[in-house]
Amino acid sequence: MTYQEAIEYLYAATPVFQQVGTTAYKPGLETTHTLDTHYGHPHRCYRTIHVGGTNGKGSTSHTIAAVLQASGYRVGLFTSPHLLDFRERIRVNGEMVSEDFVCRFVEEAKPLIEERSPSFFEITTLMAFDYFRQAQVDFAVIEVGLGGRLDCTNIISPIVSVITSISKDHTQLLGDTLEAIAREKAGIIKPHTPVIIGRGESPKVREVFVKKAAEEEAPIIFAEEAVHIKAQTPEFPGQSFTLKGEEALPYYFGLGGLVQRDNFRAIYATIQELRSQGIAISEEAFRDGLRNVVSLTGLRGRWEVLSQHPTLICDTAHNEDGVRYIVEQLRSLQRPLHIIFGMVNDKDIRGVLQRLPKEARYYFTAASVPRALAPEDLQALAEQYGLQGATYPNVHEALIAARKAANPDTDVLFVGGSNFLISDLLADLSTTDIN
Repeated sequence: MTYQEAIEYLYAATPVFQQVGTTAYKPGLETTHTLDTHYGHPHRCYRTIHVGGTNGKGSTSHTIAAVLQASGYRVGLFTSPHLLDFRERIRVNGEMVSEDFVCRFVEEAKPLIEERSPSFFEITTLMAFDYFRQAQVDFAVIEVGLGGRLDCTNIISPIVSVITSISKDHTQLLGDTLEAIAREKAGIIKPHTPVIIGRGESPKVREVFVKKAAEEEAPIIFAEEAVHIKAQTPEFPGQSFTLKGEEALPYYFGLGGLVQRDNFRAIYATIQELRSQGIAISEEAFRDGLRNVVSLTGLRGRWEVLSQHPTLICDTAHNEDGVRYIVEQLRSLQRPLHIIFGMVNDKDIRGVLQRLPKEARYYFTAASVPRALAPEDLQALAEQYGLQGATYPNVHEALIAARKAANPDTDVLFVGGSNFLISDLLADLSTTDIN
């Protein structure tokens, strides 16, 4: 079995959320426990850190992994979705899982897959856990796939849990109120296990976390109360954070974007908690991990500046809360905006559109996945919110048009609205000379 055959088998044999959306979601942990037993409970062979939340969990997971890696530990990292290569989901010290391991795992798992019919995410979660065991990692940072309580990653017993933020997304599965969504996310809080809350949200959301933590006798730390930021200063390509009441030099964070303020607090609080557990993380290693998170882990698509003249930026934000930060940052640039935009059809499209800047010129397009909303339908909805632009069949054509229309010395091109659109963009840039 070749690597391509293995990936094609996984996509064909198991329901894939990326392709079909909510019909691929399998709530409950019964199948995952069966798979876990079959593989001999691999996640018990190393210490884990569990990261959930609506927005920010990818940046937070990668950065915690980077700090541990900079501290000299061998670190597994399991995240989703991928942008260019399935193997991005499973990394050890920043290196993607080998094609050979994926092939061997899938070939050996075929009878089990055909017998138990796991989802794509269920079987790939066990692939990651098994790989980390074989790689003899010291720690594994595990990002929740969707929700928390019923997510198949929730079979682990972490040394700390992190919930980055709560906002409306996947409401058809998690509930249509922030409190309902918070209850699902709070499902990763484990007995006697510290939990870090990155952004406290409303009093009602906070109450959900406090109540769940009390039930589990889990120490709870609200990062907003534990980490006080005095200043946030852009420093291309990242930014620096100065803390109140400290004489230490500012912390340089290799990720740009206003939203990273929330993530930085959660990361800082998590590292402090790990230190309190006796895990050796020096100040130098902490700063090194923050600074070099992209090179250490391979993270992409978070306020990523891809080229200049004109400036081309992409970001994977795809819900109202995430887009709110993006729009604030775009407006702060005070430059003419060209926005290449596409969304999938099961998101809160109207909630996102009402946030977008009316002064921008739009290039409505669609990612190459079945869930993508047709550009013409997106344009029709956008016009109801005063957003004007034309339609393009794919991101390649949209980018060509935007570059022709933009002043290379002053204008900014932004691509966003969907992880899958960013995936198409990065794939296109890697195979053409358009950049």
